[in-house]
Amino acid sequence: MTMRLGQDSGDLSGEAGKRRPRRRGSRAARPAGVPDARADRAPASSPEHTPGDRAGAAATAASAAEHGALPAQAPAARAQHGAAARGGTATQVKHDPEPVPQDGGPSRDRRPHPPAPGPAAPGTGGSAARPRFARPLTTGSLIGWTALSAILPGMAHLRAGRRRTGYVLLGAFGVLLVLGVIAGITLTGEGNTGIASRDGVLGLVAGLAALGALGWFLLVISSYIALGPNRLNSTGQIVSGIVIGTLCVTVMAPFALAASTVLTAKETINDIFPNAPQDPAAPTFKPEDPWNGQDRVNFLLIGGDGAGNREGVRTDSMNVASIHIKTGNTVMFSLPRNLQHVRFPPSSPLAKQFPDGFMRELPNGGLLNEVWQYAEDHPEIMGRKHQGPRALMDAIGYTLNLKIDYYALINMYGFAHLVDAIGGLKIRIDQDVKYGGSFGTAGTIKAGYRTLSGEEALWYGRSRVGSDDFSRMARQRCVIGAFAKQATPGTVLTNFTKIAGVAKKAAQTNIPRDMLEHLTNLALKVKDAKITSLQFVPPEFYTGSPDWQKIRAATARALRQSLQPSRRSLAGRATPTPGATGASPTPTLTAPSRTPTANKSAQSLDELCGI
Repeated sequence: MTMRLGQDSGDLSGEAGKRRPRRRGSRAARPAGVPDARADRAPASSPEHTPGDRAGAAATAASAAEHGALPAQAPAARAQHGAAARGGTATQVKHDPEPVPQDGGPSRDRRPHPPAPGPAAPGTGGSAARPRFARPLTTGSLIGWTALSAILPGMAHLRAGRRRTGYVLLGAFGVLLVLGVIAGITLTGEGNTGIASRDGVLGLVAGLAALGALGWFLLVISSYIALGPNRLNSTGQIVSGIVIGTLCVTVMAPFALAASTVLTAKETINDIFPNAPQDPAAPTFKPEDPWNGQDRVNFLLIGGDGAGNREGVRTDSMNVASIHIKTGNTVMFSLPRNLQHVRFPPSSPLAKQFPDGFMRELPNGGLLNEVWQYAEDHPEIMGRKHQGPRALMDAIGYTLNLKIDYYALINMYGFAHLVDAIGGLKIRIDQDVKYGGSFGTAGTIKAGYRTLSGEEALWYGRSRVGSDDFSRMARQRCVIGAFAKQATPGTVLTNFTKIAGVAKKAAQTNIPRDMLEHLTNLALKVKDAKITSLQFVPPEFYTGSPDWQKIRAATARALRQSLQPSRRSLAGRATPTPGATGASPTPTLTAPSRTPTANKSAQSLDELCGI
């Protein structure tokens, strides 16, 4: 056999003596699963193959290369396939044809084959798929993605391609939301709201708020770093750094405020409510039976004026709230400050001191508002110090034939600071009210809808210039009602630090700390229950020489009526039943009054005071 220049001795000639060129891709370089074109195709010189067939084969090969089916093709073959895919022709590359034996057996080429090249680099026109990159972040988009992560943790990490971290953060945030919803539903359930007032729960909430502040700070920082701020120019890095620093402070502020508020509330509660009762006559608290098996609990609510240039405490506002524990129905009993010569139960040391009534020897003395301070000034009679609250509770309880369980005192001057803390009281003044000095020369509160400052609200409730004690009692109810309506949760939270500071100085009670949880649940029940009011004022009740049996009978009747079905909570006062002689008075409703200075009751504080 004659050797030709450029022909390997292993070349195989066809039947017509022509050489068959080597295929562009070796069998070894062809990946598994790709069919062998030589097995299904006749030689190129065969007359059955037309130029269209060859073009179709080239297009098929180029499509396979584009989808990664031929990653190990020779460079020349990839170039030809790429050109075919673009509609051009590949430049022929000279190479040694594969040696094929004359007898048609398998190839015995013992030359080492070069390793199959990897995917072509982007932009070289190779057949491998080009990698796609996200558009580079601008300063604004980087800040935006970081801010979004402060609301939906993990979004910045997903944008940066860190999917595992992003999904973990999103999942953790979802778990926290679910736990928060469960906790909210649990606390708002019936009988569970008081749990939030526990000392341990308040400490836990403060700790979680502190951890939340730290966690969100780290979240914002990690989201910012994950987005690669170092790719920005120097101006972008400075601007984004300042904005993200501000964002860190912003996201931490709510958690810090929550922690501070909870800690302040915890401190205030522990200062006001004693852990150990100072009064040996106070009910013994039992967690399993906080109300000692009673169906009612009675609270004495006192407004004192012990401050300024006055020594001691005079209790000018005294109300008893008798609450039915099962239903929450409440009766408010208002006692005038000038109720004279009250009696004391046999168990009280003052019963021996004043067997005929408090300071009965003084025709114009012995007022109810003097009992507290008398007991404070005479510890030798009471048997121990600081027994003013107990003496007043005994006197009022014996007067109404009720057992007074607890008391709460608010200093009137402290109340003025509370009014200032919530931004004043909006109230309707029907006629000018003069106050202070000699015959009201200190100032005048003009008629009309007014927003009273703390000092004005105090004088509005205390002034007796041109009026009497009973008109003042009506104005005091307006002040208390206006405060209760306008001291909304939002207002209280906004000014909580001021309110808590004043409350610690102005409030005093014998309600034990452990009772607060149960008291909170009871207060929520009272909010939706029926509330009625009974005042012991002239002409039905003469304060100079009271009819004690008449007062007790009216009290018992009011308690029974509070448990009867009623669609509305109506204010009432005790008046004798028409036509009855010598009978106990029956509390009946009177017509609404348009002025709080008139000595009348009203159906509601809204109508009475224009709140």
